[in-house]
Amino acid sequence: MALFLTEDDVGKLLTMNDAIEVLDRAFRQLAGNNAPVRPRQRVKIAGGTLQVMPAALPAERAIGFKAYTTMAGRPNFHFTLYDSTTGELLAVMQANRLGQIRTGAASGVATRYMARDKVAVVGCIGTGWQARSQVEAVCAVRKFERGLAYGRDPARLRAFCDEISNTVNLPIEPASNPDQVASEVDVLIAATNARRPVFDGNALSAGVHVNAIGSNGAERQEVDEATVVRSSRVVVDLKEQANIECGDVIPVVSAGRITWSNVIELADIVAGRTSGRDSDDEITLFESQGIALEDVAVGIHVYRLARERGIGREIPA
Repeated sequence: MALFLTEDDVGKLLTMNDAIEVLDRAFRQLAGNNAPVRPRQRVKIAGGTLQVMPAALPAERAIGFKAYTTMAGRPNFHFTLYDSTTGELLAVMQANRLGQIRTGAASGVATRYMARDKVAVVGCIGTGWQARSQVEAVCAVRKFERGLAYGRDPARLRAFCDEISNTVNLPIEPASNPDQVASEVDVLIAATNARRPVFDGNALSAGVHVNAIGSNGAERQEVDEATVVRSSRVVVDLKEQANIECGDVIPVVSAGRITWSNVIELADIVAGRTSGRDSDDEITLFESQGIALEDVAVGIHVYRLARERGIGREIPA
């Protein structure tokens, strides 16, 4: 029998700290060519889009895919997990919470290797579902003194600051504009659904590390050309996928300001093939599209914990 796990089940089982460690190991396997992964595939119809993301972690005996629909503006996420040795169906789980945590964890891994060791201020532009786990993740790998956040809706921004302050035990204050966040922080998170850049890259201070997670379509540009060009490291989770959907980098490459050979995969930094930064003055950029390997890595972790703790409902395999 396989397991069916709900959003609540996943939320009880998957912590941010565990997710960061799980993804760190998964990226090392990717660097060793031991983790086949394919870019996101999209099937578009008049009413919306089906998106499918497959990958495997043979060392964990795990292979699977996340599939989700966006119909009438409403996403619906599920992750399906198999034993990569026997082909047996292991689990089907609702995957909105899974995706939120693993996306944050990927930025946590990038921040671990790319941000300066000594930091004081974390900043977030965006106050939505994904922004919450982003702040939690970077605070899991660096110790900050305070934080700044910006969102267009003042009431929502205030509520976000209050909630996240309690979650990470850090004072998070509203900023008056996005460029204030960009200019005053040591780690900057851009977590929006914007189609145009949300801050001026020329406002970035020396030494800042940027995690940009909103641009997972070629038509979306969350950070501007100045941010990309000023960054000594432009890092993606999978170059093959970034070529298709990294709207922050694609136009800068097309304009001839950088080339894809300048872009580094996060796995190479995690595995020690190249450094995340060479000095405290460098600006570094992690462009997260979110890849299927991350879903498989946290998915097998959640499944094993569910079996250990007797959580989930058995379904025919």
